[in-house]
Amino acid sequence: MNRLKVGIVFGGSSEEHPVSVKSAQEVAKNLSTDKYEPYWIGITQSGAWKLCDVPSADWEKEGARPVALSPDRSVHGLLILEQGRFEAIRLDFVLPLVHGALGEDGALQGLLELSGIPYAGCDVQSSAICMDKSLTYTVAKSAGIATPNFRVVAGNEKVDAEQLPYPVFVKPARSGSSFGVSKVAGKEDLPGALDAARQYDSKILIEEAVVGSEIGCAILGDPSSPIAGEVDRVALSHGFFRIHQEDSPETGSENSTFIVPADISEESRRLVQESAKTIYRTLGCQGLARVDMFLKEDGQVVLNEVNTLPGMTSYSRYPRMMAAAGLPLSDVIDRLVSITLNRKKR
Repeated sequence: MNRLKVGIVFGGSSEEHPVSVKSAQEVAKNLSTDKYEPYWIGITQSGAWKLCDVPSADWEKEGARPVALSPDRSVHGLLILEQGRFEAIRLDFVLPLVHGALGEDGALQGLLELSGIPYAGCDVQSSAICMDKSLTYTVAKSAGIATPNFRVVAGNEKVDAEQLPYPVFVKPARSGSSFGVSKVAGKEDLPGALDAARQYDSKILIEEAVVGSEIGCAILGDPSSPIAGEVDRVALSHGFFRIHQEDSPETGSENSTFIVPADISEESRRLVQESAKTIYRTLGCQGLARVDMFLKEDGQVVLNEVNTLPGMTSYSRYPRMMAAAGLPLSDVIDRLVSITLNRKKR
């Protein structure tokens, strides 16, 4: 049987570059080379595209060669620079693993649309909507989904600190993994929080602090028939959840642990899973996503955010939730390939 030629794109120019490399390393451990012929395409932090043998920690230094993903559909794949000439490699499928800006916001998806190569995950529109938390909330609220109350601060717009209902969260509208996020208890801390958020985005969100348990649900599949992984709960000892910002996340966070399956009632578990599916469909997601929510004491589910290219590291929430539901990462990869290729045939 001929193996599918699969391009796995990782790295990227955002602050989530190191996490993306670790996601690629975990995928490499779980990708069947009997079924797939992998092409590891790393994007450096400066934005250079390189083809490497494996996504090791030193992948850029280990003979990586310049490569480009051609937008020309007649090429349908890669252009590899070899001795002053380009060699074309036709790809059957692309698995994007670039988290954050220029990978999760529709930019990479737009290039893949031009190339004509089937790719896993959300399309340009849903990626862009889910990356921008203000757009996520606006679309979700229009469909009757509960969200935090929020306001958008554009550019250097002044904010009247006296008018906010503290505590609030201040966060970049279009960033991930809690980079630039601050919990503000009073007006004296607001200027510093706005400055921290503006390091990552010119568009800032100020939103109410929802009182409730932080809950997540992994979703896999087409919008018409998505499946939900197990629900997890983020148990905090203090502060707030700041994923992927620890010095050594593989050894655990200093203030949080994940409980999978979540220690909630069966009724709440079903509600969270069904809510996650509804949010997934409403935002036009496809392939995969991790839907983060709050579960309030009165049983109400409130949307927090949607990650359209969730981490796939050894310590990431998405593969843990899917594994708890009986789908190890190798099976998740197989299903993503099947879902994507079948969608393109319809």
